[in-house]
Amino acid sequence: MTLADLKPQIKHWLNVLSGKSAFIRVEDHRDKVWYGSDYGGFYVDPSQIPEEAIVYSFGIGQDISFDKAILSHHRAEVFGFDPTPKSIAWIAEEAVPENFHFFPFGLGVETGMVRFNLPKNKSHVSGSVHAHSHVNSKDCVDVVLKSFKDIVGELGHSSIDVLKMDIEGSEFSVMESVLNSGVNIGQIVVEIHEKFFDDGKKRVKRFLELLKAHNYVVFGISDTYQEVSFIKR
Repeated sequence: MTLADLKPQIKHWLNVLSGKSAFIRVEDHRDKVWYGSDYGGFYVDPSQIPEEAIVYSFGIGQDISFDKAILSHHRAEVFGFDPTPKSIAWIAEEAVPENFHFFPFGLGVETGMVRFNLPKNKSHVSGSVHAHSHVNSKDCVDVVLKSFKDIVGELGHSSIDVLKMDIEGSEFSVMESVLNSGVNIGQIVVEIHEKFFDDGKKRVKRFLELLKAHNYVVFGISDTYQEVSFIKR
């Protein structure tokens, strides 16, 4: 591992030690495998992904390497969601796997139209409903978000084997409604956007406490300490 590879880890631990960032630790040491690219991947426990698995993937961007890895290793159905205009256009031109199903809306606390801030850097893809430093709050579009309960109701799923979230800060607001939906979820893998918020450390602590209260434990953390994987005990 080079010094460049270590820089994200060094930066993270300096922030933890200085009190700027929340401390996240692995609580359940188990065999895990990285699925997807360095940019778009997450750790999963393949042994807990059954035959004919149901996978929800919120936040596609222009990288479905995680979804393709799931489909290459498991007999699964992957349901992908993203309301971002660039993502919708990209998916329309992409040769996606047969068992990958895309929906041009995102995950919200409630179902409805919302203002969606586009990225400041026009070469980037990911926007957000939150006005953080990486988006332009004056460059917005209206997009459809749906509640988790409405989505699973429409698709007819009462159990999900893997739930992936890369939703640009909205993970903090939607997780409670996801966990209270009554849907059994085996693994939850999330990109945590602590840096988007001035109170990011508090948000992460509440986020971890919420998942712990619903019997989820951390079993995988990426080298950047942003992609965190949880499994239900």
